[in-house]
Amino acid sequence: MSETVDGLLIVDKPSDWTSHDVVARARRLCNTRKVGHAGTLDPMATGVLVLGVGRATKLLTFLVGSDKDYTATIRLGLGTLTDDAEGEVTGAPGASEVTDDAIAAAVTSLTGNIQQVPSSVSAIKVQGQRSYHRARAGESVDLPARPVTVSHFGILVVRRATIDGTEVVDVDVDVTVSSGTYVRALARDLGVAVSSAGHLTALRRTRVGGFGLDTAYPLSELEARQGEPMPVIPLADAARAAFAVRELTEDEARTIGYGQRLTSLEPGRTDPVAAFAPDGTLVAMLDESKDRARSHVVFAPASS
Repeated sequence: MSETVDGLLIVDKPSDWTSHDVVARARRLCNTRKVGHAGTLDPMATGVLVLGVGRATKLLTFLVGSDKDYTATIRLGLGTLTDDAEGEVTGAPGASEVTDDAIAAAVTSLTGNIQQVPSSVSAIKVQGQRSYHRARAGESVDLPARPVTVSHFGILVVRRATIDGTEVVDVDVDVTVSSGTYVRALARDLGVAVSSAGHLTALRRTRVGGFGLDTAYPLSELEARQGEPMPVIPLADAARAAFAVRELTEDEARTIGYGQRLTSLEPGRTDPVAAFAPDGTLVAMLDESKDRARSHVVFAPASS
């Protein structure tokens, strides 16, 4: 079996698979234990899951903070324990009085820089234990609100139906959100904003940073290639696609390789910078937030 080169493997995750399941399968397909992901997707969700293979696992820390695009369906009129379709129904106020104008106004109120209380079944730790463990054990979980950015929240289609005697409204939306934003929580809060309840019935991630569905491979297609090298984006190409770039001289590359500092080209920028040697090799990820640039991480040669 061929071992896959270092790089990013973009998977179109199927429904009912956990992100850990996909990583475990990718380790076998790539013939290496060194595989990780840049942010989980819930089992019910589908779409872009960014995997790092080999030395590219060092890039994942920086990709986790990328903004993301989703398409989703929000059901108004019913609330659930998990804020999605996998949880038991906790309230059924219905949505017979919810107008299209009210939905549009509520969406506007949830767009921009907002304070969001994460879902109680999130992976946030509360006193050392994941919130979802406490919530599913029946404990009351009180998570503090935190700032997130919803830079786009668009309504695509509005449909009305009756489910088990309760009138509901299904709203297909597309959103662009900052890292740490819970689309489930947006569904819940949209329900509250229209004086009803809401939860998520479908979720598909269509982009993570610079990587969209056009670069993603269905897991079934990767399985069909078993025994062959996987279609990864090579390490240097992946870094150029995802981050600001700094071209180094040979002397500068040597300096960074030794863990020493360089003069920052753009002092004050907070985003990580991918630094390349003259031969195109990715040398390091740099922090140029101060006058002197330091390396977040240095990439050893592939042969090391």
